[in-house]
Amino acid sequence: MSFTDLVPDPGAVERIATGSTWAEGPCWIPASRTLRWSDIPGDRILQWHADSGETSVYAEGVEFTNGRTLDRDGSVVQCSHGHRRVERDRDGVVTPIVDAWNGVRLNSPNDVVVARDGSVWFTDPAYGITQPREGHPGEREYGDHWVFRCGPDGADLRPVATDLDEPNGLAFDPTEQVLYVASSSGDDPVIRAYDRRGDRGDLLKNGRVFARLEPGEGAPDGIRVDVHGNVWSSSHRGVVVFDPDGTRLGEIAVPEVTANLCFGGDDGTTLFLAATTSIYRIATTTRDAAAE
Repeated sequence: MSFTDLVPDPGAVERIATGSTWAEGPCWIPASRTLRWSDIPGDRILQWHADSGETSVYAEGVEFTNGRTLDRDGSVVQCSHGHRRVERDRDGVVTPIVDAWNGVRLNSPNDVVVARDGSVWFTDPAYGITQPREGHPGEREYGDHWVFRCGPDGADLRPVATDLDEPNGLAFDPTEQVLYVASSSGDDPVIRAYDRRGDRGDLLKNGRVFARLEPGEGAPDGIRVDVHGNVWSSSHRGVVVFDPDGTRLGEIAVPEVTANLCFGGDDGTTLFLAATTSIYRIATTTRDAAAE
């Protein structure tokens, strides 16, 4: 499969919303036909309405939310830097899922995915306690930055990957037997891959480098995997696409540094890009593996 099979017109990037300070955590909400995202330093959640093409404020004073994803029931699971927790937004009512491990607080959960069995997987770097505009000053209470997994209600929280400097975006392959994680800081920013093992698939083994961005593209941040197993990564120049073997297929140029991305739209083939101050979109021929 070639890059143009996936993105017929890579130059057709369209800006649909602007006015964010640092746009992150985009998520398509099918029930309302809206795109929801975080303006982290602005401490608010914004949404773009497909029906009208207008942008509105979904909520303010949200304690610096970051990444989000759809839960199995259509509610939204999101990460809160300020509350140092993963939480669930069901029709505007926000409740905590998990905020501590082994008696100490999490750092600042960053991005999250929900597996088909309902388990919640999230990354926990320290940006919300070290970056003044993205949360509140604080301590790394367990002394590291890990990837965690818990049940739908927060039970059985456990670290599943502990060998990344600053884990960031994450996504499963179409079979949910491989978890990809963006390691965005440290001496070697890469996308790593892990095989799921164990009776419940809660053991990650065979951690390995899957792909690297090129010089000038910065570090990978948000990532998504499509139904063909291709990995789509944000970059300082836009979006880079890798095939399931880690071979680079091509890139989409975006006018601003891109932090995160998601598939959405009525048929799931629109790629939405959260890029610094703005939201962009581009047509593709594929969909998110998680939507299957």
